[in-house]
Amino acid sequence: MDSKQLEQLRHSAAHLLAHAVIELYPDTILTIGPATPEGFFYDMLPKHNFKEEDLPKIEARMHEISKKNYPITHTQIPKDEARKIFVGNPYKLELIDQIPGQTVGLSQQGNFYDLCRGGHVESTGDIKHFKLQNISGSYWRADRSAQALQRISGTAFGTAQELADYEKRKEEAALYDHRRLGKLLDLFSFRDEGVGFAFIHPKGKRILNVIVDYLRKQLQKNDFEEIQTPILLNDELWKTSGHYAHYKDNMYFCTIDERQYAVKPMNCPGAILVYKDHPRSYRELPLRLAEFGLVHRHELSGVLQGLFRVRAFTQDDAHIFCTPDQIESEIISMITLNMKVLEKFGFNDINIAIATRPEKSMGNDDLWKKGTDALMNALKHLNLPYTVNEGDGAFYGPKIEFNMKDSMGRLWQCGTIQVDFCQSENFDLSYIAPSGAKERPVILHRVIYGSLERFFGILIEHYKGNFPFWLAPVQVKVLTITDDQKEFAHKLAALLKENDVRVEVDETSDPISGKIKTAQTEKVPWMAVLGKKEVENNTVTLRNHDGKQEFAIPFDAFTARAVEANK
Repeated sequence: MDSKQLEQLRHSAAHLLAHAVIELYPDTILTIGPATPEGFFYDMLPKHNFKEEDLPKIEARMHEISKKNYPITHTQIPKDEARKIFVGNPYKLELIDQIPGQTVGLSQQGNFYDLCRGGHVESTGDIKHFKLQNISGSYWRADRSAQALQRISGTAFGTAQELADYEKRKEEAALYDHRRLGKLLDLFSFRDEGVGFAFIHPKGKRILNVIVDYLRKQLQKNDFEEIQTPILLNDELWKTSGHYAHYKDNMYFCTIDERQYAVKPMNCPGAILVYKDHPRSYRELPLRLAEFGLVHRHELSGVLQGLFRVRAFTQDDAHIFCTPDQIESEIISMITLNMKVLEKFGFNDINIAIATRPEKSMGNDDLWKKGTDALMNALKHLNLPYTVNEGDGAFYGPKIEFNMKDSMGRLWQCGTIQVDFCQSENFDLSYIAPSGAKERPVILHRVIYGSLERFFGILIEHYKGNFPFWLAPVQVKVLTITDDQKEFAHKLAALLKENDVRVEVDETSDPISGKIKTAQTEKVPWMAVLGKKEVENNTVTLRNHDGKQEFAIPFDAFTARAVEANK
């Protein structure tokens, strides 16, 4: 089953869900129910809130309807006729009014009707292998000031084996959930005092520092200059950039000296103000400005999900100001850097997509075409295959999306490269061209990690907590058989620290078996075991996390190996 067929199946499963709900709970008001990359959902307004224990009952009714094998038909009907069908449903009536033209699509299966643009399987009997997963909160049109709704989510596949494989992957993902491992490994926490805001613990901060330090070195090699811009900027700036019009519901505001300020949801305007600080010449371009900038976004509490969806996070942003002639070469360079960084973290299977102009956007068609063509040409130059996601671009320009496949076969979209012709106009940016005339620079936006916190969460699950040596928060744990080896243990630890190896000495009085078990639970890559024999011979016994051991490694050789493994 190809992606289009799978989407049609899941779209049809959403209708099947709505059909079952209406039969069981006829007072429920339906809103919308699309297919998603993971499955499908339907947002509803029930008379009494659904509970998780209602899902098996709804799922059973879905199977009953499936067995009846109702044909699924789709027709275009006049809007007036559609209004009569959905007369008691204000959400469907609103959709009918907003659909262009004089007709709307109507799907039917048995005695169930739904407003729909089409794209279904032949009959309900084709929908056999599905699973309802959870109930969550949502809002009509994702507007938190609108009616609160309930969302029932599920998934569907073409075969029983595909569904079984998916459920097995879900079980594995639950076992290695970054929230569970984060607590087990003492990496981060969340507290009621700051809902949606992560508390990063010392070991977690060590990993984040390694992530940042690695990218910072790559940025220096690629001639990026690092900047830092304020978290609070006045709301006039955000009106100029367009964020206020397109994003204000997700922003935090405050008043200072009777002026309204916004906590930045994005780093772009700050970088633009740095560019605008003084007149620029074409000789300065491309100007590559990078920032590890802390941003805040007002996410709905119902969508918060550990480090994957938080209200404050750090973006590894870069903004490249260049001439039109430099666009393609800069994009090629950024793609190459993105792929190199992701490969370093063990992501070798990358799916690339180009996201085109969304319905709500700035700029004209010619500029959007130029930007989209530049992205396509760069990927073709590098012989990298890509797909096109129509309408998924940012409001100010098209973008490349990097979707990386993890060790459990899941795709994560983190890195992006965006072409922006609009902000130069908004902020009246310019540079002096060789002719002496003023020209507009093009702005290229780039992230690789996206959100450092989200990338961190992805890494935890990708490695299942077993970080490679170079990334582990504690790389070596020194274990002594008796207290007689403590002095020698601290001598080894000091030498490792001098060579930038992250090391701890187990100071407990536990037996060596207990110390090994603790280090394995903490998923420390290397254990340096020291006993009387090792002290006498100035050697180390290396025990790897997988249980393999190497004996009588000379003191200096052990340190040299650790330094090499840390590269």
